[in-house]
Amino acid sequence: MANTTGRRKVSMPILLAAGVSSLTLAFGMTPSFAAFTASVNNSLNNAGTGTLVMQETNSGGTITCLSTDGGGISSNVATCSTINKYGGNLSLNANGSSVTVTNIKNVGTIDASQFALTPGACVQSVQAGVSGSATDLCSKITITIASGSHTVFSGTAAAFGLGGPIDVLSKLGIATLTSGSQATFTITAKIDPSVGNTYQGLQIAQPITWAFSA
Repeated sequence: MANTTGRRKVSMPILLAAGVSSLTLAFGMTPSFAAFTASVNNSLNNAGTGTLVMQETNSGGTITCLSTDGGGISSNVATCSTINKYGGNLSLNANGSSVTVTNIKNVGTIDASQFALTPGACVQSVQAGVSGSATDLCSKITITIASGSHTVFSGTAAAFGLGGPIDVLSKLGIATLTSGSQATFTITAKIDPSVGNTYQGLQIAQPITWAFSA
């Protein structure tokens, strides 16, 4: 039968194919946009602790004491009985003095931001053999501790023991004792020249503690 509409009939598959082609062309003509990027990768992030270790040596370098000698770094406290700051029991006479030199060094890996010198009480006792009857020898012996031109302490051993901790860094005029640095101290013990026979055969003992902190 003849087509009364006068139009040509187009099959559905052809229309679908044309539509897909049109969509493909449309997407193909869509512009693309570039993305600018930047990044930093922190691949090494560690945290650890340094060490704060004190070393004391005598003037000749023949005696060395470390703060780790008493039980390792965990306690970091030691007693050094081989460097006598006051020179020994027989070092003084009525007209003399004893002079010793000691070096305190920071051999750890971090700086010491605090450095304290804490004296203990001065205690008098008698030596073996005959001894005088005086009871105030601690007040008759003057202790002077100096580092270069800086005086850390000067006064009697009795007063030294009652004064409490001394801020050494402040006395030296520095903010820190850096890793690898040392301070040299001269300790002079001098007896009052006016003492008489009642002071013979006596001795004093006084502990001194040096301490770093950071």
